[in-house]
Amino acid sequence: MKQTMIITGVSQGIGRELARHFSTTYRVVGLDIGQDPQLEGVTFHQMDLGDHEDVNRVFKVIHQEIGTAHVLINNGGVSSLVKPITELDVETFKRVIDVNLVGTFACSKAFLTLNEGADFGRIINVASTRALQNEADWEAYGASKGGIVSLTQSMAVSLAERPITVNAVSPGWIHTSDDALRDIDHAQHPSGRVGTPEDIVRAVSYLIDEKNDFVNGHNLIVDGGMTKKMIYEA
Repeated sequence: MKQTMIITGVSQGIGRELARHFSTTYRVVGLDIGQDPQLEGVTFHQMDLGDHEDVNRVFKVIHQEIGTAHVLINNGGVSSLVKPITELDVETFKRVIDVNLVGTFACSKAFLTLNEGADFGRIINVASTRALQNEADWEAYGASKGGIVSLTQSMAVSLAERPITVNAVSPGWIHTSDDALRDIDHAQHPSGRVGTPEDIVRAVSYLIDEKNDFVNGHNLIVDGGMTKKMIYEA
């Protein structure tokens, strides 16, 4: 019988590719505030990460329908927010933090009930390289992702008495649209290309492997080397 994996943010982008890929080896439950991606082998529930009562409701339904879950991938959230700090109101800032950071915590906490008594568990939190370096006007998004990295480290320590590891993946530029890329977009990366969702799938595959229980509390950066590159104005 397949083990159960829960993935948030499956309607598009990285989350959709994660759900599509792992549906062949796991029983995947996909969650999103958006529409059902209609993927074979994926059971979908609509859920608002920013509504923590809704999170508890959906995880209770999953528990009733499936029982034990082994893997949680916290991928969902506000994907970007670019706004000058002078125009960024407090309520919008709080909403991004509530969806991205508090939503990650709420799903992780709910997952612990579903994982109770299991032989192993894996929690993967999708953060961002914007937790480490940023551009102007990304305060809300950057703060939320920085919080996710710190939360990952704390949970890894707090759950030491359980067979659960908690790790983060921080994507850099991952191309998920149909927009054409320029040569310079690829060339500026030390790896020579822009990332793809498959790069994140491979990173997650490594971290959720049952044998890799010695990798814990880690933030795996998948960015083609960009965060190691000094960039100066010409």
